[in-house]
Amino acid sequence: MIGLLVAVAGSCGAVARFTLDGALRARLGSAFPWATIVINVTGSLLLGLLAGLVAGGGPPALLTVVGVGFCGGYTTFSTASVESVTLLRAGRPVAAAGNAALSLVVCVAAAALGLALARLL
Repeated sequence: MIGLLVAVAGSCGAVARFTLDGALRARLGSAFPWATIVINVTGSLLLGLLAGLVAGGGPPALLTVVGVGFCGGYTTFSTASVESVTLLRAGRPVAAAGNAALSLVVCVAAAALGLALARLL
């Protein structure tokens, strides 16, 4: 049953990512991949929050279903990597390095913030 729930949550995460990515790209219209950064940061925050809740005694199935399923379908670090390479190939090495560094630093900080917020709950 958990496997089915992970699959359903994963598909929901993928649909959420697709919808939010399209909306942000249409609204921002930027050549820089802000939409992917927003998606990965919010997914990292949620995953940190879930991990903190489970570490504090919450049900492990919550982390499995929502963390692995939804967040796994929602976040897209492979796309962030491809976007960095695309920026590099387009002759924008500063933007490529900025995208890679920003993705790493802000996503890790968001996960840490999620863990800290879980302690307050």
